Amino acid sequence: MRMRIPERIKELASVFGKAGFPLYLVGGAVRDAILGKENNDYDFTTPALPEQVKAIFRRTIDTGIKHGTVTVVFHGSHYEITTFRTEGGYSDSRHPDSVRFVSSLEEDLSRRDFTINAFAASLPDGRIIDLNGGMKDLRSRTIRAIGDPHERFCEDALRMMRAARFASQLGFSIEERTAEAMKELHETITKVSAERIREELWKLISSPHPRKGLEAMRASGIMAGILPELDATYGFEQGGMHSETLYEHLVLALECAVNHGYPMEVKLAALFHDIGKIGTRKRSENGREWTFYGHDTLSAQLTDTVFRRLKTSNDERESVTHLIRNHMFCYTPDWSDSAVRRFIARVGIENINNLFFLRVCDMSATIGYPPQPDALLAFSERINEELDKENALSLKDLRIDGRRLIELGIKPGPKMGEILARLLDEVIEDPGRNCSEYLEKRALTLSQCQER
Repeated sequence: MRMRIPERIKELASVFGKAGFPLYLVGGAVRDAILGKENNDYDFTTPALPEQVKAIFRRTIDTGIKHGTVTVVFHGSHYEITTFRTEGGYSDSRHPDSVRFVSSLEEDLSRRDFTINAFAASLPDGRIIDLNGGMKDLRSRTIRAIGDPHERFCEDALRMMRAARFASQLGFSIEERTAEAMKELHETITKVSAERIREELWKLISSPHPRKGLEAMRASGIMAGILPELDATYGFEQGGMHSETLYEHLVLALECAVNHGYPMEVKLAALFHDIGKIGTRKRSENGREWTFYGHDTLSAQLTDTVFRRLKTSNDERESVTHLIRNHMFCYTPDWSDSAVRRFIARVGIENINNLFFLRVCDMSATIGYPPQPDALLAFSERINEELDKENALSLKDLRIDGRRLIELGIKPGPKMGEILARLLDEVIEDPGRNCSEYLEKRALTLSQCQER
C-alpha cells in the first residue's frame, strides 16, 4: 500500500537521498492517509544524525537538538526531522532520562505509543511500512499500546490521555490490556503538566466522539484525578424533568454542541454547565422533588476553579464561565422592552448567540423534556428588534463619558464608575434619556447625593 506524497516532500526526500540517507514519514499523517483523512502535519525520521542533517541544508533550527530533532527550512517551509532513536527510563513519567540514536527504523517505531501511530512511509515512493500490527488494529478500530502498555504509560503518563483522545477522534475502542494499564497507572497522570493535559483534553472535547474519550477517562480513574468536579456527577440523580443522571446530561449536552459544530466555548460550557448541581441539591417543600437553586452560579465558580487548575487563558475562562453563569435565563412573552435590553446589556451582544447555543444543548440533553425552540426563536426576534433600534446598551453608547464628568467637576474613581453605571441603567429603562443635557444634570445630582 502506498500513500500519495506531495511534490515538495518528494523534493525534500531527494536531498536526503543524494546525501546518502533515507527519509520516512511517520505517525498520524500516515495513519490518516490510510483512513482517507486529510492530515498535513508531517513528522519525519531518518538515520542521519542531527549534525549530518544540519550539514545537508543551508538553513536549520535546533528545535530539539538534545532529543535529535532539527527543523529544516526548505523552499520557505519548515520541516521537523528527527533521528532514529530509542529512549531511556522516564523517572518523572514525563520526559526521557536519556535518548540514544539508533540506525534501525524498527527500533525507532517500537518506541512510539500506539500501533496505529507507528506506521512509516518511505520517501519519495510513499510505500507504507507496518512493523507493529497497526493495519490490523485500524481495521478492528482498536487503540493498542505497542508492546507492554504498562511500560509505555510509565514512560509518559500523558499517553493515557492520548489513548482517550484518539478514542474520541477516531471513534475507536481501547484494547483491554491497554485499558487495564490505564486503570493501574491512572494516578501518575498528576505528574504531567497542566498545559499538556489541557491540550489533550481540549482535543478530546472537540472530537467527533467525545463520549468515547470521557468514558475512558472515567472508567480508568483519570477523570477523578484531573476533573474531580465532573467525575462526581457520575450516577448523580437529578429527578424532576430529568430522567437521565447529571453525568449523562452533561455528556449529551456536549455531544449536541459537537454535532452542531458550535464554537469551543459552547462545547466547554455544555460539559460543565451544571456541575454545581451537586452542591446545591435540596428537597423541595413537598419533599418529593429536588431543587438546585443557584446551581448556575456555583457551576460557574467550579468551572473557574477547573480552568485555573488547567491554566487556560483568562479570556477563555471568563468567556465560558460567563455563559454558564447566565444559562438559566427564563424568557416569557410578557417581558418588557426594557427587560430585553437589560438582558442584552448583562449578557453582552457578543455572547448572545453562544448563550442560545448553550440553551439548545441544555434542552436537547434533557431526556423526557420537550425542547422549546419556539420560545427561543421568539426571544431572538425580540432581541433583534431592540438591536435594530440602536439604543444604548453599554457605557460606550452613552452620550456622556468620564472626560465630560471630570469637566463637570466630578473626580475620577469608584464613585464616578457608580454614576456612569446608574446613568446607563436609567437609559436602558428609558432610551429617551440618552441625551447630553439630561445626563449631565443627572450626573451632577447623583454626585451631590454621594457627598451627603
